[in-house]
Amino acid sequence: QVRLVESGGGLVQAGGSLRLSCVASGRTASTAAMGWFRQAPGKERELVGAIGWPATSTYYPDVLKGRATISREKDKNAVYLQMNSLKPEDTAVYYCAAARTITYPAHYDYEYAYWGQGTQVTVSS
Repeated sequence: QVRLVESGGGLVQAGGSLRLSCVASGRTASTAAMGWFRQAPGKERELVGAIGWPATSTYYPDVLKGRATISREKDKNAVYLQMNSLKPEDTAVYYCAAARTITYPAHYDYEYAYWGQGTQVTVSS
Protein backbone atom coordinates (compact mmCIF):
# COMPACT_ATOMS: atom_id res chain seq x y z
CA GLN A 1 0.00 0.00 0.00
CA VAL A 2 1.15 3.52 -0.79
CA ARG A 3 0.02 6.58 1.13
CA LEU A 4 0.16 9.96 -0.57
CA VAL A 5 0.02 13.25 1.31
CA GLU A 6 -0.36 16.52 -0.55
CA SER A 7 0.51 19.97 0.71
CA GLY A 8 0.99 23.47 -0.62
CA GLY A 9 -2.55 24.40 -1.56
CA GLY A 10 -4.15 27.63 -0.49
CA LEU A 11 -5.54 30.94 -1.62
CA VAL A 12 -3.68 32.90 -4.26
CA GLN A 13 -4.52 35.88 -6.42
CA ALA A 14 -4.89 35.56 -10.16
CA GLY A 15 -1.50 35.72 -11.82
CA GLY A 16 0.20 34.21 -8.80
CA SER A 17 2.04 30.93 -8.35
CA LEU A 18 1.80 27.87 -6.15
CA ARG A 19 3.96 24.82 -5.65
CA LEU A 20 2.17 21.67 -4.60
CA SER A 21 4.05 18.83 -2.96
CA CYS A 22 3.18 15.18 -2.56
CA VAL A 23 5.12 12.72 -0.47
CA ALA A 24 4.63 8.98 -0.82
CA SER A 25 5.09 6.58 2.07
CA GLY A 26 4.62 2.87 2.57
CA ARG A 27 5.51 0.55 -0.26
CA THR A 28 7.31 3.05 -2.41
CA ALA A 29 5.98 4.28 -5.69
CA SER A 30 9.35 5.77 -6.49
CA THR A 31 9.76 3.73 -9.68
CA ALA A 32 6.29 4.24 -11.10
CA ALA A 33 4.46 7.06 -12.81
CA MET A 34 2.97 9.83 -10.73
CA GLY A 35 0.50 12.50 -11.64
CA TRP A 36 -1.50 15.47 -10.51
CA PHE A 37 -5.21 15.72 -11.14
CA ARG A 38 -7.76 18.32 -10.19
CA GLN A 39 -11.49 18.44 -9.72
CA ALA A 40 -13.60 21.56 -9.55
CA PRO A 41 -17.16 21.53 -8.17
CA GLY A 42 -19.55 20.08 -10.70
CA LYS A 43 -16.78 19.06 -13.06
CA GLU A 44 -15.00 15.83 -13.85
CA ARG A 45 -11.57 15.07 -12.53
CA GLU A 46 -8.89 16.02 -15.04
CA LEU A 47 -5.19 15.45 -15.43
CA VAL A 48 -2.93 18.42 -14.81
CA GLY A 49 0.42 16.78 -15.35
CA ALA A 50 2.09 13.38 -15.27
CA ILE A 51 5.66 12.21 -14.87
CA GLY A 52 7.13 8.85 -15.68
CA TRP A 53 10.04 6.87 -14.33
CA PRO A 54 12.82 7.77 -14.62
CA ALA A 55 11.79 11.41 -14.53
CA THR A 56 12.76 12.23 -18.06
CA SER A 57 9.29 12.00 -19.51
CA THR A 58 6.39 14.26 -18.68
CA TYR A 59 2.96 14.97 -20.09
CA TYR A 60 0.78 18.03 -19.82
CA PRO A 61 -2.70 18.32 -21.23
CA ASP A 62 -3.70 21.62 -22.77
CA VAL A 63 -5.51 22.77 -19.65
CA LEU A 64 -2.32 24.01 -17.97
CA LYS A 65 0.27 23.57 -20.68
CA GLY A 66 2.93 26.21 -20.35
CA ARG A 67 1.83 27.15 -16.87
CA ALA A 68 2.60 23.98 -14.97
CA THR A 69 5.74 21.96 -14.33
CA ILE A 70 5.77 18.55 -12.71
CA SER A 71 8.93 17.17 -11.16
CA ARG A 72 9.94 14.46 -8.72
CA GLU A 73 12.67 13.66 -6.23
CA LYS A 74 13.47 9.98 -5.92
CA ASP A 75 15.29 10.28 -2.59
CA LYS A 76 12.30 11.99 -0.99
CA ASN A 77 9.67 9.88 -2.73
CA ALA A 78 8.09 13.18 -3.68
CA VAL A 79 6.43 14.76 -6.67
CA TYR A 80 5.84 18.46 -7.14
CA LEU A 81 3.59 20.64 -9.25
CA GLN A 82 4.68 24.21 -9.89
CA MET A 83 1.84 26.32 -11.26
CA ASN A 84 2.30 29.84 -12.57
CA SER A 85 0.04 32.54 -13.96
CA LEU A 86 -2.89 31.04 -12.09
CA LYS A 87 -6.42 31.88 -13.16
CA PRO A 88 -9.70 31.72 -11.22
CA GLU A 89 -10.70 28.74 -13.35
CA ASP A 90 -7.76 26.83 -11.87
CA THR A 91 -9.66 26.72 -8.57
CA ALA A 92 -10.13 23.08 -7.65
CA VAL A 93 -9.07 20.31 -5.32
CA TYR A 94 -5.75 18.99 -6.56
CA TYR A 95 -4.93 15.32 -6.10
CA CYS A 96 -1.65 13.47 -6.26
CA ALA A 97 -1.74 10.00 -7.74
CA ALA A 98 0.73 7.16 -8.11
CA ALA A 99 0.64 4.22 -10.46
CA ARG A 100 1.45 0.70 -9.34
CA THR A 101 3.77 -0.43 -12.12
CA ILE A 102 3.24 1.92 -15.08
CA THR A 103 6.42 3.86 -15.84
CA TYR A 104 5.23 6.11 -18.67
CA PRO A 105 3.47 9.40 -17.77
CA ALA A 106 -0.03 7.99 -17.66
CA HIS A 107 -2.87 10.19 -18.87
CA TYR A 108 -5.96 8.56 -17.34
CA ASP A 109 -7.12 8.30 -13.75
CA TYR A 110 -7.78 4.56 -14.07
CA GLU A 111 -4.07 4.04 -14.67
CA TYR A 112 -3.30 5.22 -11.16
CA ALA A 113 -3.70 2.92 -8.17
CA TYR A 114 -3.09 5.27 -5.26
CA TRP A 115 -4.53 8.68 -4.47
CA GLY A 116 -3.94 11.40 -1.93
CA GLN A 117 -6.67 13.15 0.00
CA GLY A 118 -6.40 16.32 -2.07
CA THR A 119 -5.42 19.89 -1.39
CA GLN A 120 -7.59 22.90 -2.14
CA VAL A 121 -6.33 25.57 -4.50
CA THR A 122 -8.39 28.74 -4.71
CA VAL A 123 -7.51 31.50 -7.14
CA SER A 124 -9.17 34.83 -6.53
CA SER A 125 -9.80 37.34 -9.27
